[in-house]
Amino acid sequence: MTDPDFSPTNTLARLLAIGAVVVGMLVVVIVVTSVVFEREEPRIHPPVTSLDVPPPIASEAEVFRMDREVRAVAWDAPRRPAAHPRNLATFRRLRAYPGAPPRVPHGLTDAEFRETRCNHCHASGGYSPRFGAYAPVTPHPEWSGCLQCHAADASIVGVELPPPGAPAAEQARCGQCHIDPDAPSPRLVSVNWSSESWPELDQRAMEGAPPAIPHDVELRGNCVACHAGPAAVEEIRTTHPERTDCRQCHVLVEEAAGGAVGTQGFHRPGAAEGDR
Repeated sequence: MTDPDFSPTNTLARLLAIGAVVVGMLVVVIVVTSVVFEREEPRIHPPVTSLDVPPPIASEAEVFRMDREVRAVAWDAPRRPAAHPRNLATFRRLRAYPGAPPRVPHGLTDAEFRETRCNHCHASGGYSPRFGAYAPVTPHPEWSGCLQCHAADASIVGVELPPPGAPAAEQARCGQCHIDPDAPSPRLVSVNWSSESWPELDQRAMEGAPPAIPHDVELRGNCVACHAGPAAVEEIRTTHPERTDCRQCHVLVEEAAGGAVGTQGFHRPGAAEGDR
């Protein structure tokens, strides 16, 4: 039997009717939605302002001085195998006593000695083909009179003494270090200063705690300058130089657990109390 209502014309009409109903429902939804949103009060968002980051604590500000971009060699760069070693033995050999400024272990040209060009290499570090070594980064590049504290080796400094008859100013400058053997001995003021032993490393409040800082931070508060990169001393080279807020975890020995951590703390004689 054949359905009298079934025909191509009737089927097309039904499809068109269904489509019209669907389109009408969509139009109604769109109109109602737009009306609802228009009636809502506009949301007022507070203006976006930058956070006021307080300055770091004065005694800890030095650790933020050196950015990664300042370094001539990346902190995580591998050392050249042939580079001069940097370890505690070589570190201590360059110092007259614990805490003393290191002497200059290489030769200086006349211009380098007279114009103090140390920061050309030591402000940002890097590898020196001239000496086959990595230049240690100074933690205090603002102090430009380097040779006032870091003594040069007279046997390898290419500077001649002024000849007889040289200007008095030049003679006087040399006399700051080279004393006339015929002149009377200067009167020395007695002091009660005595040297200290090298600080004990790896002092911790408890097992697994970050090691405490066993020295004062006067002129050496910029931690990554000495502890990061291929020029750092091998035994104290940090494994995480990207974390530059060092003193958030590493505290001075005297501060850790009320000074009960370890047995040693080193501070330079005469250092200000706030810099220890």
